[in-house]
Amino acid sequence: MHLDMTVLQILAVLLLPGAWCQSSNNVVVEAKNITIPAGSEAVLPCHSPRMVWTRDRLKDRQRVVHWDVVRSSPEYSVERVLDMSPGARQRVYNGINKGRVFLPDSAFTDGNFSLVINNVVATDKGVYTCNLHHHYCQIHQSIQIQLNVTKSARREKRYWDGEKTVFVVLLGSSVVLPCVNRRSLWREGLQEDQQQVAHWDFQAPGVRANKAERLVDLYASGERRDYGLLFAQRKMSVEEDAFTLGDFSLTISDLRPDDKGLYSCHLHHHYCGLQERRIFRLTVVPALPPAPTTSPRIFQNDVPEPRLEEVESPHVVNVILPEHRGYFVQHLGYFLATFILWRSSSSPSLCLTRRRKKREMDFELRRYDRGSMMSGGEMTLDSTELRACHQELRACNQEPLNSDYKNNLLKERGMAKDCNMDFEGKMWK
Repeated sequence: MHLDMTVLQILAVLLLPGAWCQSSNNVVVEAKNITIPAGSEAVLPCHSPRMVWTRDRLKDRQRVVHWDVVRSSPEYSVERVLDMSPGARQRVYNGINKGRVFLPDSAFTDGNFSLVINNVVATDKGVYTCNLHHHYCQIHQSIQIQLNVTKSARREKRYWDGEKTVFVVLLGSSVVLPCVNRRSLWREGLQEDQQQVAHWDFQAPGVRANKAERLVDLYASGERRDYGLLFAQRKMSVEEDAFTLGDFSLTISDLRPDDKGLYSCHLHHHYCGLQERRIFRLTVVPALPPAPTTSPRIFQNDVPEPRLEEVESPHVVNVILPEHRGYFVQHLGYFLATFILWRSSSSPSLCLTRRRKKREMDFELRRYDRGSMMSGGEMTLDSTELRACHQELRACNQEPLNSDYKNNLLKERGMAKDCNMDFEGKMWK
């Protein structure tokens, strides 16, 4: 039985798909053009917090593998099958699977994390997921395999459904669900400090990339290799504690036209699989002209002129605020309101006076008519005389207002009395 399991594991590793195969590429994460005048200092930034070196002292808990299964019946549910880390024994969560489901003991040595299931039962059907976690490097990977159970040996097969590998196995047999990762990240016996490297390259104008000049190599172990005379002359420098701060910036002092070109910062973390590159195109322009300075005054007696302390007089600022536009409108409103009030108070008196005058004239005419009717024809007036009387009444009503009467009522009474006397005198003639 043990020989059969060994053969199944070998077939799973060599023949079955699902093994991870990852290649590390040097990825350009930043490209920038920098223009600086000659004679000044240039700082080419290169930062990466993932390159901060800390020894993996908890190596037994930094790497974890666990298998999960999703079953579709009776309801969709997720169940943890088992998990395992280098410093701890594998832990099986369901008592039915103890002794029947397990991982190879050499999983973190050879990178084989395949799940072995003996005596397959109908409840083993589902979608299994192999999860690998590396907390130190912050890497998480997973792979899915679907397991179906059949009672017919003819239906046993393995195929790809477009998303995952599907295994159809015979009820009561054994199966190995492959999960293989040969990367050194998941295996023991590695030295992290020897896997972290940072270096700067310089490519002058017209020089190919493969002919670039190496400036400096930095290792997490503390080793440092400087190339050329620029670092020896302290013209170029990188911080000594670069791996502690994650700062690999290159400083170039006293820039010259020959310093222009392409500078590249390469960061390699072989333990975690980090490969980053940052490119800077440096352009050196002529230096800025010096700022003009005033020459000191020279006196005949070579005696400096005494410096008088000038007392700054307070500054007085006269502020003239223009009148608000509403000021004129406000006074105009007052005037109009006064005029309207006077007009409204005088209009009723004028109307009453005119009405009273009209009533008195009508009264006189009616009295004249009654008098003529009472005489019974004895007293008759010529038409010409009657017209003259009417004209005199109108003249009396139209007399100018510049009289000496105290008010309009007394005036009207006097005018009516005179007209009546004249009228009665003509009637008795």
